[in-house]
Amino acid sequence: MIRMVIDKVGIDPGNQQPVVVLKEESSSRYLPISIGPDEANAIIMKLQEVEPPRPMSHDLICSIIKDLGAEATGIVINTLEKNIFYAEIILMVNGEEIQVDSRPSDALALAVRFQMPIFATESVLDRAGVWLDENTGLEGGEGKPATDDELRKMSAFTEFINTLDMDDFKSEE
Repeated sequence: MIRMVIDKVGIDPGNQQPVVVLKEESSSRYLPISIGPDEANAIIMKLQEVEPPRPMSHDLICSIIKDLGAEATGIVINTLEKNIFYAEIILMVNGEEIQVDSRPSDALALAVRFQMPIFATESVLDRAGVWLDENTGLEGGEGKPATDDELRKMSAFTEFINTLDMDDFKSEE
């Protein structure tokens, strides 16, 4: 499993849908995942430390986990099938590890609340990860120079990453 961090949350200009972009902690490989607007809002609110007047659904889930004596220890983006990502939330309950099936968006919303580690499997990253060089732009897999075909495929992603702005999701009070 590869440790990831949330790099950006924003709107995909191509389809106007929210997306969260995870970045491999130890390299320049990114994993974009489309999510719903409610989940995007839940992630951004917590990242920006905005406290709603009443608990949101993910806050409620956190309270339930804590009140039941469980400990949330991490999440894993573990599968990609038919362009759908799958995740698991890892809980410790009475000394036993339990994996709870989850949408990645919900798992990420809990991860930011519990400040728990985010992981992706190598197989998911091999299929959906994108390599970017922060200085020169695009690069191929594992730091090798990108082929013309890879550059063509990744150019839209690079443009998209550069357009993301966390301010797009700030709540207007």
